[in-house]
Amino acid sequence: MTFPLPRLATLTAGLALLAALATSPMALAQPYPNKPIKAVVPFAAGSATDTIARAFTARMAETLGQTFLVDNKPGANGMLGADAVAKAAPDGYTILVGTNSTNAALKSLMKKLPYDQDTAFAPVGYLGSVPLIVAVNNDVPARTLREFIELAKARPGAVNFASASTSQLVSSEMLASMAGVQMTNIPYKSGPAAMTDLIGGQVMSFTADFAVMLPQIKAGKVRGLAVTSSRRSAAVPELPTVNEALGLKDYELIAYFAVFAPAGTPPEIIAKLNQAINAAAQSKEIQEKFAPIGFVVDPGTPQALAERTKLETAKWAKAIRDAKIEPQ
Repeated sequence: MTFPLPRLATLTAGLALLAALATSPMALAQPYPNKPIKAVVPFAAGSATDTIARAFTARMAETLGQTFLVDNKPGANGMLGADAVAKAAPDGYTILVGTNSTNAALKSLMKKLPYDQDTAFAPVGYLGSVPLIVAVNNDVPARTLREFIELAKARPGAVNFASASTSQLVSSEMLASMAGVQMTNIPYKSGPAAMTDLIGGQVMSFTADFAVMLPQIKAGKVRGLAVTSSRRSAAVPELPTVNEALGLKDYELIAYFAVFAPAGTPPEIIAKLNQAINAAAQSKEIQEKFAPIGFVVDPGTPQALAERTKLETAKWAKAIRDAKIEPQ
Protein backbone atom coordinates (compact mmCIF):
# COMPACT_ATOMS: atom_id res chain seq x y z
CA MET A 1 0.00 0.00 0.00
CA THR A 2 1.28 3.48 -0.81
CA PHE A 3 0.47 6.79 0.88
CA PRO A 4 0.54 10.30 -0.48
CA LEU A 5 3.67 12.12 0.69
CA PRO A 6 1.92 14.35 3.30
CA ARG A 7 0.25 11.32 4.94
CA LEU A 8 3.52 9.36 4.83
CA ALA A 9 5.36 12.19 6.57
CA THR A 10 2.67 12.38 9.24
CA LEU A 11 2.78 8.63 9.81
CA THR A 12 6.57 8.63 10.03
CA ALA A 13 6.56 11.46 12.56
CA GLY A 14 3.92 9.67 14.62
CA LEU A 15 5.96 6.46 14.73
CA ALA A 16 9.07 8.39 15.76
CA LEU A 17 7.12 10.03 18.59
CA LEU A 18 5.84 6.68 19.83
CA ALA A 19 9.37 5.26 19.76
CA ALA A 20 10.69 8.21 21.76
CA LEU A 21 7.96 7.87 24.37
CA ALA A 22 8.53 4.14 24.70
CA THR A 23 12.19 4.66 25.54
CA SER A 24 11.77 7.74 27.73
CA PRO A 25 12.82 7.58 31.42
CA MET A 26 9.17 8.00 32.43
CA ALA A 27 8.10 4.97 30.43
CA LEU A 28 11.06 2.86 31.55
CA ALA A 29 10.80 3.86 35.23
CA GLN A 30 9.58 1.15 37.58
CA PRO A 31 8.09 1.63 41.03
CA TYR A 32 10.67 2.07 43.82
CA PRO A 33 12.41 -0.10 44.82
CA ASN A 34 13.27 -2.23 41.78
CA LYS A 35 16.76 -3.37 42.82
CA PRO A 36 18.64 -4.17 46.07
CA ILE A 37 19.18 -1.33 48.58
CA LYS A 38 22.54 -0.81 50.26
CA ALA A 39 22.40 -0.04 53.99
CA VAL A 40 25.72 1.44 55.11
CA VAL A 41 26.58 0.66 58.74
CA PRO A 42 29.38 3.02 59.87
CA PHE A 43 30.60 0.58 62.53
CA ALA A 44 32.05 -2.94 62.54
CA ALA A 45 30.20 -6.21 62.13
CA GLY A 46 29.03 -7.42 65.53
CA SER A 47 28.52 -3.92 66.90
CA ALA A 48 25.13 -2.80 68.24
CA THR A 49 24.55 -0.68 65.14
CA ASP A 50 25.28 -3.66 62.91
CA THR A 51 23.02 -6.01 64.89
CA ILE A 52 20.12 -3.55 64.88
CA ALA A 53 20.64 -2.69 61.19
CA ARG A 54 20.52 -6.32 60.10
CA ALA A 55 17.36 -7.05 62.09
CA PHE A 56 15.52 -3.97 60.82
CA THR A 57 16.57 -4.31 57.17
CA ALA A 58 15.50 -7.95 57.14
CA ARG A 59 11.96 -6.87 58.06
CA MET A 60 12.09 -3.85 55.74
CA ALA A 61 12.98 -6.19 52.87
CA GLU A 62 9.75 -8.10 53.49
CA THR A 63 7.71 -4.88 53.34
CA LEU A 64 9.41 -3.43 50.25
CA GLY A 65 9.98 -6.67 48.37
CA GLN A 66 13.68 -6.01 47.80
CA THR A 67 16.92 -7.27 49.32
CA PHE A 68 18.96 -5.03 51.62
CA LEU A 69 22.75 -5.36 51.44
CA VAL A 70 24.43 -4.36 54.71
CA ASP A 71 27.77 -2.66 54.02
CA ASN A 72 30.02 -2.18 57.08
CA LYS A 73 32.29 0.87 56.75
CA PRO A 74 33.82 1.43 60.21
CA GLY A 75 36.31 4.13 61.12
CA ALA A 76 36.68 7.63 62.59
CA ASN A 77 33.69 7.32 64.97
CA GLY A 78 31.43 6.52 62.02
CA MET A 79 32.62 9.36 59.80
CA LEU A 80 33.87 7.13 56.95
CA GLY A 81 30.54 5.39 56.49
CA ALA A 82 28.55 8.60 56.88
CA ASP A 83 30.73 10.31 54.27
CA ALA A 84 30.10 7.49 51.77
CA VAL A 85 26.34 7.98 52.11
CA ALA A 86 26.56 11.78 52.06
CA LYS A 87 28.21 11.52 48.63
CA ALA A 88 25.98 8.74 47.24
CA ALA A 89 23.29 9.28 44.62
CA PRO A 90 20.01 10.49 46.22
CA ASP A 91 17.96 7.74 44.62
CA GLY A 92 16.94 5.68 47.65
CA TYR A 93 19.35 2.84 46.94
CA THR A 94 21.96 3.88 49.51
CA ILE A 95 20.94 4.63 53.10
CA LEU A 96 22.81 5.22 56.35
CA VAL A 97 22.01 3.40 59.57
CA GLY A 98 23.20 6.33 61.62
CA THR A 99 23.67 6.97 65.32
CA ASN A 100 24.26 9.81 67.73
CA SER A 101 27.90 9.57 66.61
CA THR A 102 27.34 10.17 62.92
CA ASN A 103 24.36 12.52 63.03
CA ALA A 104 24.74 14.50 66.23
CA ALA A 105 28.17 14.37 67.88
CA LEU A 106 30.73 14.25 65.05
CA LYS A 107 30.17 17.92 64.31
CA SER A 108 31.59 18.75 67.75
CA LEU A 109 34.20 15.98 67.86
CA MET A 110 35.95 16.82 64.59
CA LYS A 111 37.59 20.06 63.57
CA LYS A 112 36.46 19.48 60.01
CA LEU A 113 34.10 16.98 58.39
CA PRO A 114 34.23 16.03 54.67
CA TYR A 115 30.51 16.89 54.47
CA ASP A 116 28.07 19.27 56.15
CA GLN A 117 26.44 17.20 58.90
CA ASP A 118 23.42 19.52 59.05
CA THR A 119 22.59 19.45 55.34
CA ALA A 120 24.12 16.27 53.87
CA PHE A 121 21.35 13.90 54.96
CA ALA A 122 17.60 13.54 54.62
CA PRO A 123 16.01 12.10 57.80
CA VAL A 124 14.12 8.87 57.10
CA GLY A 125 13.11 7.25 60.38
CA TYR A 126 14.06 6.72 64.01
CA LEU A 127 14.77 3.15 65.13
CA GLY A 128 15.27 3.37 68.90
CA SER A 129 17.69 3.89 71.76
CA VAL A 130 19.70 1.95 74.32
CA PRO A 131 21.72 2.87 77.42
CA LEU A 132 25.31 1.78 77.97
CA ILE A 133 26.94 -0.27 80.73
CA VAL A 134 30.12 0.72 82.56
CA ALA A 135 32.26 -2.39 83.06
CA VAL A 136 35.77 -3.34 84.16
CA ASN A 137 38.14 -6.23 83.65
CA ASN A 138 37.64 -8.93 86.27
CA ASP A 139 41.14 -8.35 87.70
CA VAL A 140 40.52 -4.65 88.41
CA PRO A 141 40.31 -4.29 92.22
CA ALA A 142 36.95 -2.49 92.20
CA ARG A 143 33.61 -4.12 92.91
CA THR A 144 31.53 -0.95 92.54
CA LEU A 145 31.69 2.19 90.43
CA ARG A 146 32.54 4.24 93.51
CA GLU A 147 35.53 1.97 94.21
CA PHE A 148 36.63 2.32 90.58
CA ILE A 149 36.50 6.12 90.80
CA GLU A 150 38.47 6.00 94.06
CA LEU A 151 41.08 3.90 92.26
CA ALA A 152 41.27 6.51 89.49
CA LYS A 153 41.65 9.31 92.05
CA ALA A 154 44.52 7.48 93.71
CA ARG A 155 46.29 6.91 90.38
CA PRO A 156 45.63 9.95 88.11
CA GLY A 157 46.02 9.02 84.45
CA ALA A 158 46.99 5.41 85.22
CA VAL A 159 43.43 4.10 84.92
CA ASN A 160 42.42 3.66 81.27
CA PHE A 161 39.28 2.99 79.27
CA ALA A 162 38.53 1.73 75.77
CA SER A 163 36.35 3.53 73.23
CA ALA A 164 35.33 2.78 69.65
CA SER A 165 32.46 5.21 69.15
CA THR A 166 31.29 8.64 70.21
CA SER A 167 28.93 7.23 72.83
CA GLN A 168 31.69 5.17 74.37
CA LEU A 169 34.17 8.05 74.38
CA VAL A 170 31.83 10.75 75.64
CA SER A 171 30.23 8.55 78.31
CA SER A 172 33.63 7.79 79.85
CA GLU A 173 34.96 11.34 79.54
CA MET A 174 31.72 12.70 81.06
CA LEU A 175 32.05 10.25 83.93
CA ALA A 176 35.65 11.25 84.56
CA SER A 177 34.83 14.96 84.39
CA MET A 178 31.79 14.77 86.68
CA ALA A 179 33.61 12.51 89.16
CA GLY A 180 36.71 14.71 89.14
CA VAL A 181 39.22 12.10 87.96
CA GLN A 182 41.70 11.70 85.10
CA MET A 183 41.53 8.58 82.94
CA THR A 184 43.39 7.71 79.74
CA ASN A 185 41.46 6.89 76.57
CA ILE A 186 42.58 3.92 74.46
CA PRO A 187 40.85 4.24 71.06
CA TYR A 188 39.72 1.21 69.05
CA LYS A 189 38.30 0.78 65.56
CA SER A 190 35.43 -1.45 66.74
CA GLY A 191 33.48 -2.30 69.87
CA PRO A 192 34.10 -6.06 69.58
CA ALA A 193 37.87 -5.44 69.40
CA ALA A 194 37.69 -3.23 72.50
CA MET A 195 35.66 -5.91 74.29
CA THR A 196 38.28 -8.55 73.45
CA ASP A 197 40.97 -6.41 75.08
CA LEU A 198 38.78 -5.65 78.10
CA ILE A 199 38.32 -9.39 78.68
CA GLY A 200 42.04 -9.97 78.13
CA GLY A 201 43.09 -7.19 80.50
CA GLN A 202 44.77 -4.95 77.93
CA VAL A 203 42.39 -2.19 79.07
CA MET A 204 40.85 -1.68 82.49
CA SER A 205 37.37 -0.39 81.66
CA PHE A 206 34.91 -0.03 78.81
CA THR A 207 31.49 1.63 78.59
CA ALA A 208 29.45 0.10 75.77
CA ASP A 209 25.93 -0.71 74.65
CA PHE A 210 24.05 -3.69 76.01
CA ALA A 211 24.40 -5.72 72.80
CA VAL A 212 28.18 -5.79 73.15
CA MET A 213 28.46 -5.74 76.95
CA LEU A 214 25.60 -7.70 78.51
CA PRO A 215 26.46 -11.17 77.14
CA GLN A 216 29.99 -10.85 78.51
CA ILE A 217 28.73 -9.72 81.93
CA LYS A 218 26.27 -12.63 82.11
CA ALA A 219 29.06 -15.03 81.08
CA GLY A 220 31.22 -13.70 83.93
CA LYS A 221 33.95 -12.48 81.57
CA VAL A 222 33.78 -8.84 82.74
CA ARG A 223 32.25 -7.04 85.73
CA GLY A 224 29.36 -4.62 85.20
CA LEU A 225 29.32 -1.59 87.50
CA ALA A 226 26.49 0.74 86.37
CA VAL A 227 24.17 1.78 83.56
CA THR A 228 24.31 5.21 81.93
CA SER A 229 20.56 5.87 81.83
CA SER A 230 18.71 7.97 84.40
CA ARG A 231 16.75 4.89 85.51
CA ARG A 232 17.79 1.28 86.03
CA SER A 233 17.28 -1.06 83.09
CA ALA A 234 14.83 -3.94 83.26
CA ALA A 235 17.43 -6.02 81.42
CA VAL A 236 19.90 -5.72 84.35
CA PRO A 237 17.92 -4.39 87.34
CA GLU A 238 20.73 -5.30 89.72
CA LEU A 239 23.03 -2.65 88.23
CA PRO A 240 22.64 0.87 89.65
CA THR A 241 22.65 3.98 87.50
CA VAL A 242 25.80 6.10 87.46
CA ASN A 243 23.85 8.74 89.38
CA GLU A 244 22.90 6.23 92.09
CA ALA A 245 26.38 4.77 92.35
CA LEU A 246 28.16 8.12 92.69
CA GLY A 247 25.51 10.36 94.18
CA LEU A 248 25.23 12.47 91.02
CA LYS A 249 22.09 14.06 89.56
CA ASP A 250 22.70 14.94 85.92
CA TYR A 251 24.62 12.04 84.41
CA GLU A 252 22.77 10.41 81.53
CA LEU A 253 23.92 9.14 78.15
CA ILE A 254 21.76 7.21 75.69
CA ALA A 255 22.89 5.83 72.34
CA TYR A 256 20.31 5.97 69.55
CA PHE A 257 19.92 4.66 66.02
CA ALA A 258 18.15 6.12 62.98
CA VAL A 259 18.08 5.86 59.18
CA PHE A 260 19.17 8.70 56.91
CA ALA A 261 19.41 9.05 53.12
CA PRO A 262 21.53 11.41 51.01
CA ALA A 263 20.10 14.92 50.85
CA GLY A 264 17.86 15.37 47.82
CA THR A 265 16.29 11.92 47.98
CA PRO A 266 12.69 12.27 46.67
CA PRO A 267 10.01 12.61 49.39
CA GLU A 268 8.00 9.69 48.00
CA ILE A 269 11.00 7.39 48.42
CA ILE A 270 11.62 8.71 51.95
CA ALA A 271 7.96 7.96 52.74
CA LYS A 272 8.22 4.36 51.51
CA LEU A 273 11.36 3.72 53.54
CA ASN A 274 9.81 5.33 56.61
CA GLN A 275 6.74 3.11 56.36
CA ALA A 276 8.97 0.03 56.15
CA ILE A 277 11.00 1.16 59.19
CA ASN A 278 7.89 1.75 61.27
CA ALA A 279 6.43 -1.60 60.28
CA ALA A 280 9.65 -3.28 61.42
CA ALA A 281 9.70 -1.32 64.70
CA GLN A 282 6.15 -2.36 65.49
CA SER A 283 6.78 -6.04 64.80
CA LYS A 284 6.68 -8.37 67.80
CA GLU A 285 9.79 -10.13 66.50
CA ILE A 286 11.93 -6.97 66.65
CA GLN A 287 10.62 -5.93 70.06
CA GLU A 288 11.19 -9.36 71.60
CA LYS A 289 14.64 -9.66 70.03
CA PHE A 290 15.96 -6.41 71.49
CA ALA A 291 14.09 -6.04 74.79
CA PRO A 292 16.72 -8.16 76.62
CA ILE A 293 19.45 -5.68 75.66
CA GLY A 294 17.50 -2.63 76.79
CA PHE A 295 16.70 -1.40 73.28
CA VAL A 296 13.54 0.70 73.15
CA VAL A 297 11.90 1.07 69.71
CA ASP A 298 10.28 4.41 68.93
CA PRO A 299 8.61 4.69 65.47
CA GLY A 300 8.02 8.14 64.04
CA THR A 301 7.95 10.39 60.98
CA PRO A 302 10.88 11.82 59.02
CA GLN A 303 9.89 15.25 60.38
CA ALA A 304 10.07 13.97 63.96
CA LEU A 305 13.57 12.61 63.27
CA ALA A 306 14.64 15.95 61.79
CA GLU A 307 13.56 17.75 64.98
CA ARG A 308 15.16 15.12 67.20
CA THR A 309 18.42 15.42 65.26
CA LYS A 310 18.56 19.17 65.92
CA LEU A 311 17.96 18.67 69.64
CA GLU A 312 20.46 15.81 69.90
CA THR A 313 23.14 17.77 68.05
CA ALA A 314 22.84 20.57 70.63
CA LYS A 315 22.74 18.08 73.51
CA TRP A 316 25.88 16.26 72.38
CA ALA A 317 27.71 19.52 71.72
CA LYS A 318 27.12 20.47 75.36
CA ALA A 319 28.13 17.02 76.63
CA ILE A 320 31.37 17.16 74.66
CA ARG A 321 32.15 20.67 75.94
CA ASP A 322 31.38 19.68 79.52
CA ALA A 323 33.61 16.63 79.22
CA LYS A 324 36.40 18.89 77.92
CA ILE A 325 36.95 16.77 74.81
CA GLU A 326 39.07 18.62 72.26
CA PRO A 327 38.04 18.32 68.58
CA GLN A 328 40.36 16.10 66.58
